[in-house]
Amino acid sequence: MSQRPTLLIVYHSLTGGTLQMVEAASAGARQEASVQVRLLHATDAGPQDLLQAQGYLFATPENLAAISGLMKDFFDRSYYGVLDRIQGRPYASLVCAGSDGHNAARQMERIATGWRLKAVAEPLIICTHAQTPEVILAPKQIPAADLQRCEELGQSLVAGLALGIF
Repeated sequence: MSQRPTLLIVYHSLTGGTLQMVEAASAGARQEASVQVRLLHATDAGPQDLLQAQGYLFATPENLAAISGLMKDFFDRSYYGVLDRIQGRPYASLVCAGSDGHNAARQMERIATGWRLKAVAEPLIICTHAQTPEVILAPKQIPAADLQRCEELGQSLVAGLALGIF
């Protein structure tokens, strides 16, 4: 019997918004029993985790119009250790943004392009409209409709892995 494919979800969250998003995506992904789901904080993930997975979901808050420092650290620590070893594998991304999120999504897309990963969904950007220091640093509550979108993304990713589509 062959080993189940693995979806690796790597994330960072400062105020809880991104964590809620990845928990919803993970819950959606775990509905497919034939795919293993690994949820790792960016500080705990590295090249070996990427090599052992067949698909990826990267999730970050938008910090100063960029991916968070800890997500950047994960990519920095992992990039060369997996270069030319994970090409063609599917990925998607989640961004919890205060105002825009597109630059953070572009940064992850550029890294994935360097790894020659295959984007299987548009970046899912949830905007919290946090614009003042107090609101930016406050714990976030992601609306149920947005969490449903995250859950559906998780379901789609594992469905594609389970069926061998990607």
